[in-house]
Amino acid sequence: MTQTPEPRLQALQCWLAALPSELGLRAASLRPASADASFRRYFRLDARGVDGGTAIVMDAPPPQEDTRPFLRVAALLHEAGLNAPRVLAQDVQQGFLLLTDLGATTYLAALNEDNAGELFAAATGALIRWQLASRDGALPPYDEALLRRELDLFPQWYLGRHLGREPTPAQRQTLAALWRQLIDACLAQPRVFVHRDYMPRNLMVTEPAPGILDFQDAVAGPIAYDVVSLLRDAFVSWPEERVLDWAIRYWEGARRAGLPVAADFADFYRDFEWTGLQRHLKVLGIFARINYRDGKPQYLADTPRFIAYARAVARRYRPLAPLARLLDEIEEVKPQVGYTF
Repeated sequence: MTQTPEPRLQALQCWLAALPSELGLRAASLRPASADASFRRYFRLDARGVDGGTAIVMDAPPPQEDTRPFLRVAALLHEAGLNAPRVLAQDVQQGFLLLTDLGATTYLAALNEDNAGELFAAATGALIRWQLASRDGALPPYDEALLRRELDLFPQWYLGRHLGREPTPAQRQTLAALWRQLIDACLAQPRVFVHRDYMPRNLMVTEPAPGILDFQDAVAGPIAYDVVSLLRDAFVSWPEERVLDWAIRYWEGARRAGLPVAADFADFYRDFEWTGLQRHLKVLGIFARINYRDGKPQYLADTPRFIAYARAVARRYRPLAPLARLLDEIEEVKPQVGYTF
């Protein structure tokens, strides 16, 4: 329990003690469940009155965290018929939520060569249902300002803080032009509900599958965003032929369901790759920031994966060649050329 400051833990225990007795909570059983890259912490405790016999407590300390987006998106997921935690009790002012427990087995822990197809089929099926539930005004927009703020994390935190390399005027000009292209590519796509971190670490092996977590940052944005988040993950990589196959299966399912994906798969796949590139660059900045600002160094180990993703996409598309050269410059890699589209 040392991960939570003592006054915060005391307040949490007092809140749990005041909850209805029919929940059957055993406060003494409170134990760490997981942590993420934010200020949120999660605990598990025994709960005799809850299905499964355990419940999850979210500790989201104000003013760093706000539980209201979580509550709003959880309701949207349930309306879409998806398996997200149910809220058993809440105290928005203190930042405490009591939730149903979706178990301890993430997709990331369970995935292997044999079951990946089945698990990803369930994940893309759920994603299509989530996107079909989209409606105007329900979620904040993934607009130009947000897309640009995310991209700017790359020069600020990854280049500047992590690599100690201040971009030259020419490199800044290159990045500005690239940001324009990537933002335009995202904004040009049909807008749907976007989880924004739809990856194996946030999906649980449940019945029905998948259980969906960490959705509080959901927005309305580009239709390709969540599927590329799933298939080009922060913590596990797949051969390109498998990624392509799964992307095709998603696209086919989305078209059958009437979602507004591009009529030609080649056009959709370009959206997939360019949207993914915006995410890869953003995540490089986020992982560096988490290390230097928040003291969580474990995420930096996965930055080479994102450099590889970004470099591969930049080399496949002629308009992105300046990014490929810039990555080669900052990473001191011998330049290569080879455009697919």
